[in-house]
Amino acid sequence: MNIPTDIRAKFDAILHKKQLPIKSRNLYRKWLSYYLDFCKKYNYKALDKESLLPFIEKLKEKNQSMDQQKEASQAVKLYLFSFDKRSHSNPSHPADSRLPRFPLNDRINPHTAEPWPGEEISSEKRAAGWNEAMERLKKSIMVRHYSRRTLSAYHMWVKKFQGFTRNKEVELLDSSDVKNYLEHLAVNQGVAASTQNQAFNGLLFFYRHVIKKDFGIHKDTVRAKRKPYIPVVLTREEIDRILFHLDNPYKLAAQLMYGCGLRRFECLQLRINNFNFDEGILTVHDGKGKKDRTVPLPDTLMPCLNEQIELVKNLHEKDLKNSYDGAFMFDAIEKKYRNASKELIWQWFFPAKKLTIVKGSKEVKRYHLHESHMQKEMKKAVNKAKLLKRASAHTFRHSFATHLLQANYDIRTVQQLMGHSDIRTTMIYLHTMKSQTKKEIMSPLDF
Repeated sequence: MNIPTDIRAKFDAILHKKQLPIKSRNLYRKWLSYYLDFCKKYNYKALDKESLLPFIEKLKEKNQSMDQQKEASQAVKLYLFSFDKRSHSNPSHPADSRLPRFPLNDRINPHTAEPWPGEEISSEKRAAGWNEAMERLKKSIMVRHYSRRTLSAYHMWVKKFQGFTRNKEVELLDSSDVKNYLEHLAVNQGVAASTQNQAFNGLLFFYRHVIKKDFGIHKDTVRAKRKPYIPVVLTREEIDRILFHLDNPYKLAAQLMYGCGLRRFECLQLRINNFNFDEGILTVHDGKGKKDRTVPLPDTLMPCLNEQIELVKNLHEKDLKNSYDGAFMFDAIEKKYRNASKELIWQWFFPAKKLTIVKGSKEVKRYHLHESHMQKEMKKAVNKAKLLKRASAHTFRHSFATHLLQANYDIRTVQQLMGHSDIRTTMIYLHTMKSQTKKEIMSPLDF
């Protein structure tokens, strides 16, 4: 590198003082060498702040990437500030105060975690930086076709992380901020292990795919203890007691969750075309993890299911007569098949009671029955049934798996019906039932 010996020695001392990694030091020396060659070739003074902007412009002409331009700018700024005598003799008047202004992302020295001298960031610009990062987070999740639940959860955790860091400039975030936040969740807020893991995954995605920063390993981070979880399972008699206090369509939804082992959102997002009555099969599309699966339809529910189909048909005919724009669709299928949302097969099996006016387009569409309504009705029914167990809509799914195992169905079959990726998840239900061995385990008190 064409750096004079005295300059290199002093510059290396500055890099060492800043505790830069070896790789970064070599890159900084490279950019300083390019800068000095540029000044010599185009008759600029090496310590003249006005030479920095033309140098960056030259890098642009050479098709250097934005990251390379930023890195070169940071290296030269460090050199200019360190070699200017006023920066040491008069701290109140930093030598870098007359440096050309650069875009927001170039105003931060990532190795000192502070703005470059004279480049302080206002609260408005910090907020703008977070808003831009949030928009990139949304786009990054959507381009990967993650579910809206994932988008909502990750967005929530990043917003909470923003509050914890007190709106710290996005470019200043590092792995220590994540470590402190995860420890705060475990120690100060006492969150469950699953909650902390969700926050961990959300921030991991944010760091890797949005702000492109090192997330760190975090092996020494205080983590919430994960306790063994055994699901609550209802007996058939308890399930019937709850169903007795439910009215349709909530009763039919609960029967499908128990009869087919559906998750709540899988049940409420069913469409007419998910049902194959000829084969007695229900196809679940885009379940957890975007996986599809098929489950047998209960024979006892066939009359109720056909009755619900007729109700949807009648509602659909009324909607079409009243400037109906169709059901809400997924991904870009509505653009591919323009009239699909108005077809009967794409209507929700559990349609919402009221139509929704879409903001912006003013289209009149129908959504499916909302999950919060299902939760409220289920809670009322559980309270009226006066059960001695903590039950919810998801308890019906737990009961489905356990009752199949009790009926001697093999665990691989149950795994497929539940849509579990790992059989260890299904094996949890072995703890919810009595031993199936020839000699049943008894309490010593009963000997």
